Amino acid sequence: MQNKRQIYGDRIVVKVGTSTLIRQNSKINLEVIKKLAHVLSTLKKDGKDVVLVSSGAIGVGMGVLGIDKRPIKISKQQAVAAVGQAELMQIYNEAFHEYGMSVAQMLITRDIIDYPESHTNVMNSFQELMSMDNAIPIVNENDTVTVSELDHHTKFGDNDQLSAIVTNLVDADLLIMLSDIDGFYSANPLKVPDAHLINSISKINPDIIAAAGGHGTKYGTGGMTTKLKAAELILKHNQQMVLTNGKNPDVIFNILSGDAVGTLFSKNIQ
Repeated sequence: MQNKRQIYGDRIVVKVGTSTLIRQNSKINLEVIKKLAHVLSTLKKDGKDVVLVSSGAIGVGMGVLGIDKRPIKISKQQAVAAVGQAELMQIYNEAFHEYGMSVAQMLITRDIIDYPESHTNVMNSFQELMSMDNAIPIVNENDTVTVSELDHHTKFGDNDQLSAIVTNLVDADLLIMLSDIDGFYSANPLKVPDAHLINSISKINPDIIAAAGGHGTKYGTGGMTTKLKAAELILKHNQQMVLTNGKNPDVIFNILSGDAVGTLFSKNIQ
């Protein structure tokens, strides 16, 4: 029997990836969203501060519009994201209302890092929302307006790094990253049969970087490399991150109980 992990979780950021939210048939996974709403609502009622960073706007938009392949043209991506974000928030709203919770949409850009006034404003919004007993912020990048050109950069790049930035911004104890893989492996388990799950990582070294690679599904932009970049930021600020499979969001309860599920990124490995 493995020892319990020492997990700090009074203020938690949960990031859910597109691959967890969208099925292979392009339909949204309502079961996952309903379970996620139950888990996060329970944590909020137990007195914990909870922030959800949700991918999926483009993936949901593709399903709504009947588009099979992720658009390449930026303006098309932004249009699809606009459709998908509205649909996604409606679904979240209905799911959380079942548990007496309201959701607050927060679409943000890198301005919150680069400009002090923007940083202050978004922090004030986060603090007010977290102080409410029945509201949970749901964060996504503002895909419809973000750009990355010349000296004008407002994109985060991917929601893995966005979730780590939000974790730092709100001074959270823990980032739980729900993905379509059980954790971080010594090699790609789909290609290397004897690849093993790494239980904990305290430092991102060259061997860890070499074990990562590849992009996510046709709906998302993330891969293991972006998750490592997020983990680096988490470790830099002495916070914790757990990467695990999000097919059953009840796993969040196991993580907070100290069960050794997924991969724990923490400087203080017991």
